[in-house]
Amino acid sequence: MSGGLSSAAYFARRAAQKERVRILYRRALKDTLNWAVHRHIFYRDASDLREKFNANQDVEDVDRIDKLIAHGESEYDKWRHPDPYIVPWAPGGSKFCRNPTPPAGIEIVYNYGQEDNP
Repeated sequence: MSGGLSSAAYFARRAAQKERVRILYRRALKDTLNWAVHRHIFYRDASDLREKFNANQDVEDVDRIDKLIAHGESEYDKWRHPDPYIVPWAPGGSKFCRNPTPPAGIEIVYNYGQEDNP
């Protein structure tokens, strides 16, 4: 542990760092899928990404870990895909809200032509 931190503060900081690393890894892995054209390329790139994360998993110094996380986040931002794949029916996808609800004041008659016939 670092000299100036209490054990509770140390464990809280380590928990926050683990969360940041987990989020960074998941974002980078999803972005790797955007760059890969075929699955066999993605698997190789994902394995390389995992090796980069595993190379520093034994670091214990919290300040060094913060620097490694900041460096990883800056690398992710630098190599982020400019046009990521979005599932068509998800927000931002090509099919999302393709048929929006009609504006207020427009009445849709579903039984057109049969209103007066019982």
